Amino acid sequence: MYRQIVVLTGAGISAESGLRTFRDQDGLWEEHKIEDVATPEGYAADPELVEGFYNNRWKQLHGGDVEPNKAHTALARLEQEFDGDLLVVTQNIDDLHERAGSRRLLHMHGELSKGRCPRSRQTFLLRDPFGPEHTCTCCIPAQRLRPHVVWFGEMPIGLDRIQHALDTCDLFIAIGTSGSVYPAAGFVDTANHHGAQTVEVNLVEADRHSQFQYHLQGKASAILPELVEKILSGNIISNKEMSNQEDKPTPAFLSNAN
Repeated sequence: MYRQIVVLTGAGISAESGLRTFRDQDGLWEEHKIEDVATPEGYAADPELVEGFYNNRWKQLHGGDVEPNKAHTALARLEQEFDGDLLVVTQNIDDLHERAGSRRLLHMHGELSKGRCPRSRQTFLLRDPFGPEHTCTCCIPAQRLRPHVVWFGEMPIGLDRIQHALDTCDLFIAIGTSGSVYPAAGFVDTANHHGAQTVEVNLVEADRHSQFQYHLQGKASAILPELVEKILSGNIISNKEMSNQEDKPTPAFLSNAN
């Protein structure tokens, strides 16, 4: 059985819950220049524009129509029933993992539901969209809270913890992420280097240069419940298991990424 698992989730898993993504063709970036809404310089130049950008995301997330999907709940089940160590690292700033029940969770790009003091870096839970009335309680005078989101040019959160988990894991799963932006793009190399099995779950076909050992193509909400069931049953991903799937008319549960 696996003893230490690291899971990386990206925009694809949230997209299945109806959240718009940042990088897809119809993503939010097309409505704004990246440098205007996702850089410290953009925030310094126009805080209201940046707050409005994230407030629109907030309203969609808390509007009542967006809920965790079966991929989120499968990962929450894995956390609850897996006897080993598990760390879910998400690139998403929504709270769908938390709503599904995940607690062993690290938001490497920050959280939409929090504001951060620009001086002390202390975070504060927000119960409504951003506005000038949102100030910290840790400084005198109180500082206006900025979105607790990692912008371009800023360091992702928790890299030391992530690195340690990757160094010691025996299974690494990436779900719904292009894996093209560093440092997350290097996670699979680290896991491979330390002898872990590496699995990619994505809607698109595996890139021929992919470093993942296995590629599962399809919706995360369809694949993750079955994958979690296999892990909890003590099954180890193997070439033999793949070969038993090759002749099936439906997409193989596991396919070799290389």
